[in-house]
Amino acid sequence: MNPALPLSATVERLQTLIQERGIDPAELLDPARLADRTALSEDTVRALLQGGEPPSDTVNDRVRTRIKTLADAHLDRTGERMSDLAGSISQQLGVSAFWARKVCSGEKVPSVELLHGLVDFFGVAGGEAFFTAPAPEALNQALLPLLAAAQPTPDGPRGAGDPLVEVLWGYDDVRGIALRQARDLPPERWNVLSATLKALLDLDDEGH
Repeated sequence: MNPALPLSATVERLQTLIQERGIDPAELLDPARLADRTALSEDTVRALLQGGEPPSDTVNDRVRTRIKTLADAHLDRTGERMSDLAGSISQQLGVSAFWARKVCSGEKVPSVELLHGLVDFFGVAGGEAFFTAPAPEALNQALLPLLAAAQPTPDGPRGAGDPLVEVLWGYDDVRGIALRQARDLPPERWNVLSATLKALLDLDDEGH
């Protein structure tokens, strides 16, 4: 299999597809939407999309900042107070509310166990790497499914209704990486893989 595309190549392919197909750039490369998906700052996303470098940081910096970003977004969305969020995390993950509050405010770095629990609590894709990956890698992982969905085929764009594309959107583990790499299969092999997956999904539906 080919190695995953670097961020620069992913962005270049998306820009080419935008121009060739007349896609609204905001559908694929909107900095605000990508910032929400990655817990990166909008300024960082914009700089990366333009080929710039992200601010220098450490793994601990990334973890603290991204957890705080998710926590702030949660509070804005739900109208809860920080004490409410800390209490929910305390109850679900078995840590003190005081420690949960320190972590959510970006003051403390969580343990590996707590970080694992926060992946499920906030419902982020990609496991602990969502919090620890360098900014270019984090953004690339958010863009690769968009590229896979936008790639044209002889029968038209790969979009809604294609079972493989739907899986691409939902996977960020080893299986997801393998599926994203399948975008470079020849058309006839892509059609076989897509048809096989659809048949498997249909069988699963019949079994429920």
